[in-house]
Amino acid sequence: MRPALLSLFLAVLLAACASPQASFYRLSADPSLAATAARTNSRPVIVGPVTVPELVDRPQIVTRNTNNEVAFNEYARWGAPLNSGIADAIAGDLTLLLGSDRVAPASRALADPQALRVRVDIQQFESVPGDAVTVDAHWSVRRFGDDNALTGRSLVREPVTGGDWNALVAAHSRALASVSRDIAKAIQGGMPQ
Repeated sequence: MRPALLSLFLAVLLAACASPQASFYRLSADPSLAATAARTNSRPVIVGPVTVPELVDRPQIVTRNTNNEVAFNEYARWGAPLNSGIADAIAGDLTLLLGSDRVAPASRALADPQALRVRVDIQQFESVPGDAVTVDAHWSVRRFGDDNALTGRSLVREPVTGGDWNALVAAHSRALASVSRDIAKAIQGGMPQ
């Protein structure tokens, strides 16, 4: 009986020492978006490059605890580099908003001299669990090889509607959808065909 008890104790001890499993998250296009106008853009659109601040350019999801304290969560991670995830989400949003299947992130696009190029420089990508996310994006849209660009800034604060990581990531996806709306309006209203 004593060896069985020792085995049970060791099994419980080993289970207690097991590391928690990491969870991986991805940003996504907002499926509730609809084309904002009749299809007006016939050019391909390439999203990228996308830059992000060094503080959040890491696999761990970075959260702000106080004004001066941030945390890197080892068990809540991005499934892809953050700049790639942002490009994918914005490309997906623009596909819906522009009513076009000719939108792609730069990592999956072929060079096309007719393409519009969307550059996004994320100035702030802040996460406060259970409260809100903030995205501050400076963006430009230009034709391939053209120095003239439409530029804009989108500053979005989106509430987090839950206390878990899924809610936080969903809030970031909604914030990026707002950025995408601004970019789509610029493409539809200001880019000559």
